Amino acid sequence: MPADPPPAQFLDVDWSRLPRPEDDGAARHLPGSRVPPVALSATDGSSVALGGLAGRSVVYVYPMTGRPGADLPDGWDGIPGARGCTPQTCAFRDHHAELIAAGADRVFGLSTQDSEYQREAAQRLHLPFPLLSDAALRLTTALRLPVMLVGGATLLQRMALIIEDGVIAHVFYPVFPPDQNAAEVLGWLRAQQE
Repeated sequence: MPADPPPAQFLDVDWSRLPRPEDDGAARHLPGSRVPPVALSATDGSSVALGGLAGRSVVYVYPMTGRPGADLPDGWDGIPGARGCTPQTCAFRDHHAELIAAGADRVFGLSTQDSEYQREAAQRLHLPFPLLSDAALRLTTALRLPVMLVGGATLLQRMALIIEDGVIAHVFYPVFPPDQNAAEVLGWLRAQQE
């Protein structure tokens, strides 16, 4: 079934008007790290421990998806790297088959939103892959993933991880613009095939 287009407020973004995230070094420690056996709730009802999966997993990490009719946090567009979760997610959806063909065994989205909230986005956007919830911050804390504090909530900073047999093989950080992240990951995967 073709995906319903998200509301224009989520996709029509002038990236040149938003603050670009800088590489603050907060992800430098990740390449080569073993992913701990933390079970995460998935929007398909399963439980996924990224560290225990064989093969290559692509995990794109995002702060939070918005909902039609609901306001984003105050000042959201002024936070470097905050805006763009729906464009990033839709790009991974649209490139999903190509990512698999280029060597990914599976694709996941990851945020600190709870599974119920994520499930609405997964259904509305017709995602062919599950979103994973780290609402308890167990994986975030164990891997020391970069975070931002917004309105009292701990949100993940945007990035993408390539995990091979439970070890982080590559990190894309910072990610900007978010709608190009899937293409960047796809390019990296194809380069590994050469």
